[in-house]
Formats: sequence, structure tokens, C-alpha cells
Amino acid sequence: MRNLLALAVFFSPLALAQAVIEVDSHTFMRLPSTTNVLLLDRLDIADHGTLLIPAGLTKIRVAQLRLGREARLAIAPSEHALRLEVAAAEIASGAQISARGAQGSAEKPALPGRDLSVRLQAVTLESLILDARGGAGAPGYAGLAGADGKQGGCTWGEASRGHDGLDGGDGQPGAAGAQVRLEVPQGFPVEQLQVRVDGGSGGQPGVPGAGGQGGMIKGCWLYSTEGARDGKPGQAGRAGESGPAGAVNVVQF
Repeated sequence: MRNLLALAVFFSPLALAQAVIEVDSHTFMRLPSTTNVLLLDRLDIADHGTLLIPAGLTKIRVAQLRLGREARLAIAPSEHALRLEVAAAEIASGAQISARGAQGSAEKPALPGRDLSVRLQAVTLESLILDARGGAGAPGYAGLAGADGKQGGCTWGEASRGHDGLDGGDGQPGAAGAQVRLEVPQGFPVEQLQVRVDGGSGGQPGVPGAGGQGGMIKGCWLYSTEGARDGKPGQAGRAGESGPAGAVNVVQF
């Protein structure tokens, strides 16, 4: 397997020895978290392949980069910015460099897009998407349904009213888009580059809890009585706010 060519990369604690990494078509490869600097002679991600860059990497230098059609260089979220320097690149249609933030959860807030500094020197480009949007906020929790009322008897024991449902939780805010610096040569086809630094969308509001059913009167032979009222449903939560947008700074040299 061609990925075996990259095994020498995995053992230096500070910088990877010059090497070649190849990701086959329609496959996924993840680099180990053993270094913070990556030095490569060549990085080749074939059509529809994906290479995941761990959060611990902060600098990548590539002598020759090739991204096939719909190929993706996926960069894990981190509070530390990533610097990517490419001497020569061949980038096919639909290729993507993704540094999106992570979606929030009930335990953790959404993470922002990872700040990037990208320098491309000699580039043959069909199209490129640079996606550094913030993560979406977690949805609000669903309100609990109210408990049902107790049943009553025909001659004693009044039926009780159903309990009200609880309100749904508010959606959590989305995270910020990244700060992106792009260094490209004069004449670079900027119109073939799409950079996305939108803030993450806010979480959906939590749905309200249903009201409990009122207690009923059952088993009366000679006459019937009305049961107790149902509880009221809760209120839906509020949608979370979208995260602030990041910024893009394009520098031509």
C-alpha cells in the first residue's frame, strides 16, 4: 500500500523527515499526533481522497502538492493557528482545504474555525474551496412532558389535573469563523478560489414538553363524572445566535 511510504514520518517528536505521503482515491488517512511540524517532498491526495491533519500540527511545508478532484485536506480544530507553505501545487476541480470548527454538544460549546496562514507559490489551479467556518451550536434540550393526573373513583377520590409540560431549552450559540491569511503570487486566479469564514449557525430551539393527561373517572355504572383537566404544554426554547464571521486577508507577492 502506498501509504507505507509515509511510515518514516511518524517518529520524530519535533519535525518529520522529508518524505512522500500519498492518499489513494476514495480513501481516508489520518496522520498521528506525534509532531507539530511536517516537512514533505510531496503530498498527493487522489480523487475523492481525504487526509486528516491532527490538532497538534502547527506548520506544514510541502515542496510539491497535488489535490485531485474532490480531494480534501481536512484540518482538525485547534486554538493554535496552522501555517501551510506550498512551493508548487497542482489543484483539480472541487478540491478543498477544510479547517471547520466542530459542532457543539450538550457537554461542550461549538469550536471556531481554525485560523490559517496559507502560502501558495507556483500553482496550477482549476478550483479550490478553503472552508474555515465556525461550528454550529448545539440544539436546545427537549422539555419534559408533564405527568398524567391520577384517576378518581365514582364515590370518592377526586381525579387530579395533568401536570404542565416543561419548557424546551435554548439553542447554543454558533462559533466564530476563522482568520485566514492567503499569500499568492501576482496573477493568481482569485476568482477560482472560494473562501468561507462564516460563523457557525445557532442551535435549534428545544421542543416543548407536552402537558400531562388529566385523571379520568372510570367504572361508574349508574352515572358518569368529568375527569380532571389536562396539563398545559411547555414553551419552545429560543434559537441560538449565529457565531461572528471571520476574515480573509489576501496578500499578493
